[in-house]
Amino acid sequence: MRQTLFVLAALWCGAASAAGPASGEWNFRVLLDDSPIGEHRFALVPTGEERKLTSEAQFAVKLLGVTVYRYRHSATEQWRGDCLRQLASKTDDDGTPEKVDANATGDNALTVTTAKGTQSIDGCVMSFAYWNPALRKQERLLNSQSGKLEAVQVSRTGSGTVEVRGQQVAATRWRIATPAQPIDIWYSAEGEWIGLDSTVSGGRKLSYRLK
Repeated sequence: MRQTLFVLAALWCGAASAAGPASGEWNFRVLLDDSPIGEHRFALVPTGEERKLTSEAQFAVKLLGVTVYRYRHSATEQWRGDCLRQLASKTDDDGTPEKVDANATGDNALTVTTAKGTQSIDGCVMSFAYWNPALRKQERLLNSQSGKLEAVQVSRTGSGTVEVRGQQVAATRWRIATPAQPIDIWYSAEGEWIGLDSTVSGGRKLSYRLK
């Protein structure tokens, strides 16, 4: 489960533009096989010509009343348009710590530092920014927990309904195919990110639903 949850946690107000919303808050309940295990909160605010995203995740999986897995993740990202300019994240993945620091190098590169070393990535880099519709056009995404640049394929895979604050809402599903497992992202007709689904270890279903 450890290797699967972190991709999902690294995890709108107003209409979305080409570079996504200017600001917003997303507070998600996190469920495992429809049972609540925690929450993941995101807040996006404008900072001059850029935007700052902060996120906090906290999960606890229990078996017969005993906690068998804990996860905490916090990250701060600075964005200019659709390009990530800065990232600082800390994670406690069931006792295993991880830390990522990334900073823009010039106008078109990002230097990423982890405990395993430093790498330079050319071009406009995006993280797994589910809130930004530009994600759908990406072929690579930066994992905010591990600092790895992952190859992805993003495609529209249908429609359905998603429960949002107790109501069923019509939604479009986009699938992010990753090296680990596919992640399904749900958007409302207005372009709002409203949900996430994925299959984790043991065939269990992990879901995000707006509170």
